[in-house]
Amino acid sequence: MGFLDIFRKKQSFEGSGILKGMEDRHSHILYGVDDGIASLDDSLKVLSYIESRGITDVWCTPHIMEDVPNTSDFLRQRFTELQQAYQGNVRLHLAAEYMLDNLFEQRLREKDLLTMEDDSVLVETSTWNPPPQMWEMLSALKKAGYHPILAHPERYRYLKDEDYEKIYKAGIQFQLNLASLTGYYGGTAMHKARMLLKKGWYRHYGSDCHKLPVLQEQYRRETLDKEILDRL
Repeated sequence: MGFLDIFRKKQSFEGSGILKGMEDRHSHILYGVDDGIASLDDSLKVLSYIESRGITDVWCTPHIMEDVPNTSDFLRQRFTELQQAYQGNVRLHLAAEYMLDNLFEQRLREKDLLTMEDDSVLVETSTWNPPPQMWEMLSALKKAGYHPILAHPERYRYLKDEDYEKIYKAGIQFQLNLASLTGYYGGTAMHKARMLLKKGWYRHYGSDCHKLPVLQEQYRRETLDKEILDRL
């Protein structure tokens, strides 16, 4: 194999070492609260794998939506249980992933939001259609002093190039699902993810981990070239 062949060889997140020192801003590893990890034992297995890859920080961001109406107090209690059980070196943090729906509007009015630092709030929408009052909710969130982070924008089929520019220029931050870059979510999401990464519009990265075998498969896909890895 020549020098150019080595240069062009596709790599995985796991094999490239790019995960070392990374902060995972989006995961569903808090057990028994949504469609993510089901048990404490499985949460600890995910954390063991994450630690072995060199990831330093993980944000638990369970779903909060009308169909999964987790309360902040319940999530804090479950997070404390995970902290007490985990004996490793990964730093754990709690926030949430909020669907922009009626329940979110209620929690915002009550100022009952689980935030990241600097009052940043991770939000999402349906893959296929925006909520009718999307811009009004984002504007209300900003007016209340919060900083919206749009989860995995590359996965929203309804967003066009001009929409991404409008959202970005409105001061809404973008969070990338790393597996989107490998084609795990399909060609459209991969194309959008690479486009947004090239523009330098992502501020945060995450796994969106729901199951350990899926996360391992995502991180072992050898589909990444040097240009993509260099932009992370």
